[in-house]
Amino acid sequence: MSGATVIMFLLKWNYRDFRGSRDNIFYPPWKKFDVKADICLLENQLPFFILEELYRLSSIFVNSRKYTVIELTHRFFTVEWDSWAVGDILEKIDFSEAKHLVDLLRIYHQPTKQKPSEKLQVLAAPSVKELHQAGVKFVLSSSKKLLEVKFDGNKGRLEISRLKLVDGTEIIIRNMQAFEQCHDLKYDYVGDYIFLMGLFVSACKDVEILVENRIIENWLSSNEEVVQLFYNLNKENLVSRDDFHFTGLINDLNAFCERPWNKWKANLKQSYFNTPWAAISVSGAVTLLILTVIQSVCSILQVV
Repeated sequence: MSGATVIMFLLKWNYRDFRGSRDNIFYPPWKKFDVKADICLLENQLPFFILEELYRLSSIFVNSRKYTVIELTHRFFTVEWDSWAVGDILEKIDFSEAKHLVDLLRIYHQPTKQKPSEKLQVLAAPSVKELHQAGVKFVLSSSKKLLEVKFDGNKGRLEISRLKLVDGTEIIIRNMQAFEQCHDLKYDYVGDYIFLMGLFVSACKDVEILVENRIIENWLSSNEEVVQLFYNLNKENLVSRDDFHFTGLINDLNAFCERPWNKWKANLKQSYFNTPWAAISVSGAVTLLILTVIQSVCSILQVV
């Protein structure tokens, strides 16, 4: 795929005025979706500095303004890739080191650095169902960074960013993963995220809980497909426990689940206070028991 083709595709996708009635990409209508997927493949990436130089030599303006290739790319991912780059963050994130389209996405979703923690002996964590049974509350994160996952052990709140799963989602994630594994980067955030989600989502019930909490928006045919997606992504996924990004999070989750009080409290709430009527029934039974005890004590005191 040539640099001129990439630039014209981004312009035409973002601004309809650049399309002709018989455009060879946008006519027939479905051809553009094939190109949309191809432009995100790692093997088709062209360095941004080449694209920027080609674009600089052109005299193309949009609404009397000449947008940068990074701005066009950001808009492309925001509008047409199911909100993969939401919000006006171009001034907040330094994209000067972005090598190409896939690297721009990786930088965009790069999570904040987590607190140092003891090294993991084993890369293992409870599934979503097990965390739920231990009393962990799943909260949709306000962060737009996909790789942002945080846990507050005091409140038992696990915050996970929204993940919208459509037919093309695997293409994006897999190529971000491949880029990391092809380069000697300090952290493999994408690979670590894939591994973590694979631990969380090992069965359909895990997906169901995340869907109920609006963390996963599943447009695939079934919850089983979500489980299979992360299973496939984790094949040959290179992860090291020595520099695993979510080490602190896993340690905190394991520690939270090992406390018997958390499991007992969660079981009580989920079994007896899961509906208003159940809560009323339990409260009534407890009240009746207390009154019975009081009556018994009073009867004994009268006899004495």
